[in-house]
Amino acid sequence: MTDTLTLDPATAPATAVPPVALSDNAVRRVAKILAAEAPGTALRVSVEGGGCSGFQYKYDLVTEREPDDLALGRDDALVLIDPVSVQYLAGSVIDFVDDLMGQSFQIRNPNAASSCGCGVSFSL
Repeated sequence: MTDTLTLDPATAPATAVPPVALSDNAVRRVAKILAAEAPGTALRVSVEGGGCSGFQYKYDLVTEREPDDLALGRDDALVLIDPVSVQYLAGSVIDFVDDLMGQSFQIRNPNAASSCGCGVSFSL
């Protein structure tokens, strides 16, 4: 199950659905990470050029929020995405996976034509 919520409902239309979703596992993991950080810290997810497939996902802990960031949050989890990255992530689900291969955030991106084996980079 996935659930998203913009943190500023006063400025978002009542029917607005954020273009990126957080899975329940991602919400729990982000909340756990942020619990150990200073108040006001968020996880920034972005897309950059590079990686073995052309674009790569980047994850940073930040305390600054830009006015045009997409803010996704639930419970004690806050994820920020800049507008340029939102274009590449539209329709995606950010998940956290803990399996035999290890623990990692994974993005199920319907815009990616291909991705590398580790899931960190992708091409359009």
